[in-house]
Amino acid sequence: MECVLDCSLALAWALPDEMTKRADRFMARISPKSVLWVPALWWYEMSNALLMAERRRRLAEADKVRLIELYGMLAIRTDAELDTNAVMRFDRLAREHALSAYDAAYLELAQRRALGLATLDRRLMAAARRAGIKVIRDSRL
Repeated sequence: MECVLDCSLALAWALPDEMTKRADRFMARISPKSVLWVPALWWYEMSNALLMAERRRRLAEADKVRLIELYGMLAIRTDAELDTNAVMRFDRLAREHALSAYDAAYLELAQRRALGLATLDRRLMAAARRAGIKVIRDSRL
């Protein structure tokens, strides 16, 4: 399996109050051959979300460290194609689908690499479908 991984799904593995069966099934189907693509901003989003969860006492520091180690064991590939052309593509997709530029980065990466998108974000799912991008469902990995 090769797909673009959104923070919403990755965080559902991490935060006890955000866990879902869909996220658990997705995680269970990741194999050593799986490649999960993320835009460069994914790392900032994850870091901030985990830090905020720790500050709000939703996650213990030791659990946060274990989660970061878990993410490190996955075959996460960071796409860092960033230039003025990328900014224009993000802007176009954000405007076309009423998304933030951050969410548009996931959509753009999935489009450019011709990959499915794994997300729990309903707005991003809808935008992906409108853009002709396959939304990865746990039953179809």
